[in-house]
Amino acid sequence: MSVAPKRPKGPPLNAMRAFEAAARHISFVAAAEELNVTAGAISQHIKTLEGWAGMPLFRRNAQGVELTREGQALLADFTKAFDALADATRALRDLKPNADFQIAALPSIAQLWLPKRLGKIRECYPQINFSVTAMETPPSLSRELFDLSIFFSVPDGSPNQICICQDKIIPVCAPSLLNRKQGDQGFEGISFLRDQTWANDWPMWSQNSGVQIRNSENGPQFSLYSLAVEEAKAGAGVLMGHLCLIEDALTAGALTVMHDVSCSTGNSLVIQVPRMPRQRSETKRIVQLLAN
Repeated sequence: MSVAPKRPKGPPLNAMRAFEAAARHISFVAAAEELNVTAGAISQHIKTLEGWAGMPLFRRNAQGVELTREGQALLADFTKAFDALADATRALRDLKPNADFQIAALPSIAQLWLPKRLGKIRECYPQINFSVTAMETPPSLSRELFDLSIFFSVPDGSPNQICICQDKIIPVCAPSLLNRKQGDQGFEGISFLRDQTWANDWPMWSQNSGVQIRNSENGPQFSLYSLAVEEAKAGAGVLMGHLCLIEDALTAGALTVMHDVSCSTGNSLVIQVPRMPRQRSETKRIVQLLAN
C-alpha cells in the first residue's frame, strides 16, 4: 500500500507577490496600482502572509505603513526571487516566434507622438504585432512584460534610458483665432484650454516668459491632452502646447504659435528599455526608428 503523506504547504504565491510589491514601494496603494488590484486586496494578501508567518510584517499607522524588522529582513530575498521569476516569464514569452512587442506610453504620447513613428516600425517588422498600452505612470520593466516605455521624465543618465528631446511648452491656437485677436492686448478675452495632468503649465510659462496671465485657471479642463489639442484646432481657445506632441499640427498649419517665447518643463521625452539580458533582439533597432 502506497503512502501519500500530507506535505507542508507554503503561503499563496499572490500573497507573497503582494508583500514584495508593498514592501518595495512601502505603500499598499502603489503596490495595488502595480499589480492592478485594489489596496484592500493587497491588505488582505498581506494579512494572509502574516498569519502564515505568525508575526506582523508591516506596521499600520495614520500616515501609512512601514516594514517591521522581520519584513525588512525578507525584502531582498523576495525581490531577488520575483526578479528571477520575471526573467523566466519573459524568456518563456520570447520562445514564441515573433511574439507581440509591447509598448507602454503616456496617453498623450500614445495618441499624438507615437502613431506616425509606429507606422515606420511596422514597415520594418511586418511579422510582429506592436501593441500599445496607454497609462498614466511608467510600468516596472523589470517585472512587467513591456518591451519599452515612453514617458516624460527627468533623464537619469541610465544606459537603458534614451532621451529623445526636451519637453518645451509654448502657447498655441488655431490660425483663425489668432487672426481674430490681432490687435488685442495679449491674451485678454481668450479662453485658456488646460490639461488636468499638466495644471501648472500656464503658471510655469508665465513665470519663465515674464508675461502676466490673468484667470488662466478659469478655462475648460480636459482629462486627455489630445482632446485639448483638438479643441485648440477648432478655435475654442489657446493651449499651452508641448512642442514634441504638436509638431505635426504646427507643420500642417492646424495650430500656430501665439507667443514666440517657449520654456522647458524640466522633463524630457524619454524611452526606457529593460536591462540588456531582458531586451528583445529587435529593441535597439526599434528605438532607433522611434528616435528619428
